[in-house]
Amino acid sequence: MKKKIPALMAASAIISAASVASANTPPFFTPLTQSAPVVAANGAEEMNAPWVTPAGVGQVNLTSMNEIEGDPAQSVGRAPGAGTSASMWDMVAYDVTGRFLFIPHESPFGAGVSRYDSETDETQLLFAGNNAGANGDWANDYAAFDPATFTPMCTVLAGEGWSGEGRLLEILNPYAKVGVSPVLVRELTTIANVAHEGLRFSNDGKSLYYVDEWNSGSIYKFVMTSAGDLSKGQTFVLAVDAFAGDPAADYNQQPAGTVRTGLATWVPITNSNGVKLTAVDPYRNGPTDDPRTSTVTRGGRPAADEVNGTPYGRPEDMEIATLSNGNEVMYVAATSENAIYTIEMLPDGKADVRVYASQIGTPKNLGFAPTTGALNSPDNLAQDAAGNIYVIEDAPNGSSTGGDIWFVRDVDNNGVAESLDHFLSVRVAGSEATGMIFDPIDATKFVVAVQHPNTTDLTAFPDGFGDALWQFDIAATAPTCAPNAPPSCLERNTIVNQIKQAGNQQRKATREARAKCSRAMQQQQGS
Repeated sequence: MKKKIPALMAASAIISAASVASANTPPFFTPLTQSAPVVAANGAEEMNAPWVTPAGVGQVNLTSMNEIEGDPAQSVGRAPGAGTSASMWDMVAYDVTGRFLFIPHESPFGAGVSRYDSETDETQLLFAGNNAGANGDWANDYAAFDPATFTPMCTVLAGEGWSGEGRLLEILNPYAKVGVSPVLVRELTTIANVAHEGLRFSNDGKSLYYVDEWNSGSIYKFVMTSAGDLSKGQTFVLAVDAFAGDPAADYNQQPAGTVRTGLATWVPITNSNGVKLTAVDPYRNGPTDDPRTSTVTRGGRPAADEVNGTPYGRPEDMEIATLSNGNEVMYVAATSENAIYTIEMLPDGKADVRVYASQIGTPKNLGFAPTTGALNSPDNLAQDAAGNIYVIEDAPNGSSTGGDIWFVRDVDNNGVAESLDHFLSVRVAGSEATGMIFDPIDATKFVVAVQHPNTTDLTAFPDGFGDALWQFDIAATAPTCAPNAPPSCLERNTIVNQIKQAGNQQRKATREARAKCSRAMQQQQGS
C-alpha cells in the first residue's frame, strides 16, 4: 500500500487495514479468566458498563434505542410487534472519514439502515421496508439486514440474511439529509441471492467476497468488470479440490474423512458478462430454504451445489488481510463449527484453505492464566490497524453466561493461530455482541453493538434501554513503565504503539478516499 493508489481504488484500503502492517502481535492486555455472568435486564450494568473488560479497556455508550426514541429529532428502525427482534442492530460499518456509523437492522421484516453521526451524536433512519413481509409480501419490504459494508465508491451495502429474499442492496447516497433528499437504494441483481452476512472487498478493490450463512453454506467471489462498478462482473464459488462429499448436505452430514481444507479453486457460476452457467438462476429471489427440498429457495445456494461448492457450517462474517508471505487472505467464521478458516489467495484462480482457530484445536490464553471460557458460536470478525483478528461470539441469547470476544494470536502471521486470548465478555440479558469494528481515524478505538437484549421488547420493558452501541479504547492498556519494569510492561507499550503506528499508515493510505467521500458528503448534504 506504499505506492500511489488510483482515485477510484483508494477506498479499498479501508477494507483491509492489515495491508499496511507486516505482522500480527501478541496480546496487549491481560486476558480474562472466565465469561461474565448475565445480569438483570435494564439494570445499572446494562446501561453503564455491560462489558467485563481487561484492565485499561474503557467503555462508553454512544447511543441506544432508549436515547434515540426519546428524542423527536432522531429516528431508528423498529419493526412493529417484533419484540426483542424489533431493531436488531447488527454489523455496523464506519465510513472512511470516521464520522458516520451505518447500522443495519436484522429485523424479520421492516428492515432498514440507520446512520449514527458521531459529531452531532444523532441517529437517523435512512430507509426501511413497509413491514408487508410479515405477511409474505416482499415487493416493498426488506428483512434481516445482517451485514453493512462501506464501499470504495462511498456507498453502503446491506444484505438480507435469514429472512427476506436474499437480496444485496446498495445505498447510493448514504450521506443524504434525511427528510430533505430522497435516499437512493438499488438492488444489486449481479450478486447471487444467498443468506448474506460476510461482505468484504479484496485488497485491490476489484472483487467483492461474500458468503451464504447456511449449514451447507458456500463462499463466493464477484469480480467486477471495471473496478468500482458492481453492476457488471463474474461470480465464482470456492471448491476445495479434494472435497468428495455432497455439496448440498450440511457440513456435519458429510461422510467421515471428507476433506474441506487444502488447495481449492474458484469455480465460475456465471460468465464474464454475468450470464448464468448453471441450470439454476443464481440471482433468483426466494426464501432461505434447503435446495434439496425446495425449488424456490434463493438461487445462489443451489447454483453453488451444481458446481460442487464446498459446504461450511454457517459461514458468517469475514475479514480480508495480507499474510506475512504477501498473499491476500480471507478469514471466515464458521459459526456452527466453532471454527475460523483462512483462505489464502493464490495465482490462477486457486486458493489454500486452512483452519485458523477453533474451540478444539487452539489453546486459550497461552502463557497467561487459563480461562474457563470456550469459543461458542463464532459469528463476527474484526481487524485492527496492525492486522490482529478478533472473534465475536453469537451468544448468550438467553444463557446465564455472557458471550465473549477473543483476540486471535498469530504472531508469525501465517494464517494459523497460536492462541485464542479472552478479551471481552458481555453480560446483558438476552443479547449478543455484534458489529465490532475499529475506528478508521483513531486506531486504538473500536465499537461493538449489543443486539436484541430483553430490553428491546417494550411490552416487557416499557422504558427499556434496548439495542445499543458502545465505544472502547485500548490505549490505556499500555502502562507507564518504570526503568526497571519487567519485559511484559515494555512489550505492551510496544504492541499498542504498533497499532497506533499502523493506524497512522492506514490514514495516509486512505487520504484520497477520505477526500473523495468528503466531497460526496458535501454534495449529498447540499453544503
